[in-house]
Amino acid sequence: GNAIALSVSAYLWQQNNITIGTAYLIFHYTNLLNQPINQIRQQLEELQQVEASIHRIRELLEVQPQLKPGGNKLLSNQALSVSFQNLCFRYETQEETPSKLATLSSPNSQTATLTHSPWTLENLTFDLPPGSVLGILGRTGSGKSTLARLILRFYDPQSGSIYLGDTAIEEIALNQLRQRVGLVTQDVQLFQTTIRDNLTFFSSEIEDTKILQTLEWLGLSPWLDSLPQGLDTRLSSDSGGLSAGQAQLLAMARIFLKNPGLVILDEASSRLDPLTETLIEKAVDKLLENSTGIIIAHRLATVQRADQILILDQGKIIEYGNRLTLAANTTSRYSQLLQAAKVS
Repeated sequence: GNAIALSVSAYLWQQNNITIGTAYLIFHYTNLLNQPINQIRQQLEELQQVEASIHRIRELLEVQPQLKPGGNKLLSNQALSVSFQNLCFRYETQEETPSKLATLSSPNSQTATLTHSPWTLENLTFDLPPGSVLGILGRTGSGKSTLARLILRFYDPQSGSIYLGDTAIEEIALNQLRQRVGLVTQDVQLFQTTIRDNLTFFSSEIEDTKILQTLEWLGLSPWLDSLPQGLDTRLSSDSGGLSAGQAQLLAMARIFLKNPGLVILDEASSRLDPLTETLIEKAVDKLLENSTGIIIAHRLATVQRADQILILDQGKIIEYGNRLTLAANTTSRYSQLLQAAKVS
């Protein structure tokens, strides 16, 4: 644009059709067009990105769940027992492989075939009475987190059954199941909305007095009082400047407000400093007062409150029993782990 403006202006000036001032104005007006043209270009790029995002969202909304819908049975408002009966589960993955017919027509054509991985959990059987706490130990990849996902019915097992109380989980409505089972992981997901909505998941049935009481139990009242808008304070994309400990305590508050019958803690305090971890431990003690608990951990100190211990290795139970009994038995795997921890 500048080159054309200079060329036209130079030609007209040489022909004595314009003055040098007019030539300058032509060049200046050309420069003034630069910014709005760039803005139009940027907006067109953003429009293309939005169109691509809408396309991906539509594809997501068209995905049909593979889980069978749950039944209509309800769970009690008390602590829930947990029972695994001969459960076997593995993840099924789709692998792109060339089909014979497609290869004849196009050498680069591929079709998706279902492949079976080894068992993630195999012949898992245990019974956890209501109000008890189960500590699950095992190496990374032994199937500990998969066990929690199966209880919440993120997946269905290939064989075997899971019972909460006396009811198989596939007979329980999904919203009822996930209301009565609380899960806290080491990765806390917070939304870009108010603290109230983050804690209640946008439910209007939970009163502010209950929220404030829960935050006081967890030691978050001073932090909340320091915020200008209290519960109406909106968290930004970086979680509003929350520390890892504060975010984890907010996740605990969510579970308190649900009042679940079963609480699953999946490495909930593994990334915290010792002081914050102490606050989390106190919160866990209060959370488990009226609930059954499953604590998934790598560290032995995390499962010291457990009544039962279950040790997994490559998806199989290698030891299961009362924690104090296993600790007193010098030949047990749990006792050997305790001794190794003392030595280190």
